[in-house]
Amino acid sequence: MKVILKETIDTLGIAGTECKVAEGYGRNYLLPQGKAVLATPANRKVMEQARAKLELQIAKERKIAEEMAAKVKEVAIKIKAKVREEIYLYGSVTSHDIKEALDAQNIDVERRCILLAEPIKETGEYKVPIRLYKDVEPEITVTVVAEEKQEK
Repeated sequence: MKVILKETIDTLGIAGTECKVAEGYGRNYLLPQGKAVLATPANRKVMEQARAKLELQIAKERKIAEEMAAKVKEVAIKIKAKVREEIYLYGSVTSHDIKEALDAQNIDVERRCILLAEPIKETGEYKVPIRLYKDVEPEITVTVVAEEKQEK
């Protein structure tokens, strides 16, 4: 099924592009949610007329993402976790933990935009990319340190 995207979807493309999707995905999600329209000649003509407006919107989104990237590049996060044998964590540090630390610094990023390949299971310093826009991915520094033990 061919559809024309009405808004940018990370896995498919930017708004205004035509792409091929699975029948069920298009019929049950994209079309009812208003995220896309069927790629018919009439809809193609309408999208061509709206292309200038879409290009302005894309440029605006990209500019906002680049400004945010400049702000995010300077961020360093320190996460305390319980450890055993001085290095290994009980459990792990996930994108959820990183999002909470970013929220504490008043940086609003969606959890799915944090590109953590696998959970962090050892103490140390890690570079974690954040996808803010299609090809705007600044890296933040995440430092995982041992939580101080409390004496009984």
